[in-house]
Amino acid sequence: MKIEKRWVISFVIISIIAISGLFWSPTKAIESSTFNSADTIVAADVAWLLTSSCLVLLMTPGLSFFYGGMVGKKNVISTMLQSFICLGVVTLLWVIVGFSLAFGDSIGFSIAGKHYGLFGNPFQFAFFDQVGHLPHAKMASTIPFILFALFQMKFAVITPAIITGSFAERVRFISYLLFICLFTLFIYTPLCHMVWHPNGLLGSYFGVKDFAGGTVVHMSAGFAALAGVLVLGKRKNSDHIPTNIPFVLLGTGMLWFGWFGFNAGSALSANATAAMAFATTTVASASAMLTWIFFDRLHGRKVSALGACVGAVVGLVAITPAAGFISIPQSIFFGFIAAIVSNKMLYWKKLKSIDDTLDVFACHGVGGIMGMILTAIFAEGENASLLHGGWLVFGHHMAALILVAGFTFFGSIVLYKITNFIIPLRVSEESEIIGLDLSQHDEKF
Repeated sequence: MKIEKRWVISFVIISIIAISGLFWSPTKAIESSTFNSADTIVAADVAWLLTSSCLVLLMTPGLSFFYGGMVGKKNVISTMLQSFICLGVVTLLWVIVGFSLAFGDSIGFSIAGKHYGLFGNPFQFAFFDQVGHLPHAKMASTIPFILFALFQMKFAVITPAIITGSFAERVRFISYLLFICLFTLFIYTPLCHMVWHPNGLLGSYFGVKDFAGGTVVHMSAGFAALAGVLVLGKRKNSDHIPTNIPFVLLGTGMLWFGWFGFNAGSALSANATAAMAFATTTVASASAMLTWIFFDRLHGRKVSALGACVGAVVGLVAITPAAGFISIPQSIFFGFIAAIVSNKMLYWKKLKSIDDTLDVFACHGVGGIMGMILTAIFAEGENASLLHGGWLVFGHHMAALILVAGFTFFGSIVLYKITNFIIPLRVSEESEIIGLDLSQHDEKF
């Protein structure tokens, strides 16, 4: 049996990583200006963040069912595996260098004596060095730093998994593995640092409000998905009937359930903000689901389980950046308006013509954009948003939106091109006709 050279290289890399762990001597964190003492740990916060981390992890298998039920029968397993494999690939990347790039000391530039970060020091927390039981003084000061790192890891895992729906049924698996490594390192971690690190450029200078990942996760995945569709091109046969709607319903339920950890967990504490984020999350999703199916009927389309599921997810996406910043009535409006805009984009002929297989950009990209805009309008607090006198804050959000869109879209195009240069992204025409389940994995649904 002839084994391709690329698979040999891949196995050598994972072997080196595994063995290197035996010789790595991590440095333990000590009480200092950087780390609090163990006495500052709040047991209730630890319990909630452990629970939230489990909930967010569940979202990735949920996404695999959500996507797997939508594709044609001969591509179900490959589509689900593309989401599921992120649990392995991104987890190791996060431990080795990803967490450092996202939350290490800022590397960037200074304006008026204040430093603004573009990405973190890649060596500071390498192999989770200094990431232990002591809480970080500026990032989640009431829970062990290791728990904060693991909670954030689940966000990093699901982001590239979201992208997969756009180029489903035509991407080579080994190429996809390379791309998600590049995306995590060069798109996700810098964006995460710029938005969520205390000294990050977008959060600290622009004042971008992103409670749980509307910008970091959904906008980045949405624009990367759009870039992937344009680089890979259309499928040979873009007409297919969703194979398993019950899978989509199951996946939606798992996503909705997990999203409570995604949003309410982002309060990083068992407090009133977490409770409010929990409430706005489910209310916005309910509003979007109902709006979607009623809006479909107004356009002559039948009420469908698929439409209800897509609408619910759009609501979850849109509320994510604002979950802890708005009221319950406002969350109803978030779900309502996001569902209408995403629905219109999903059926837009120009977007349909490029063959975004599972409409990732229309749902996650547009949903994330709407969430960011609405957050900049409605977020509560003095000078926190447009409605509260924060004209400058709103302007900064719009400027950041353009920067994030450009960075993630054009950056992803470059990464796709690099990946395609190393290993061709598209499967052969014959493999596409056979289906990726058989041609890539020798398995059958």
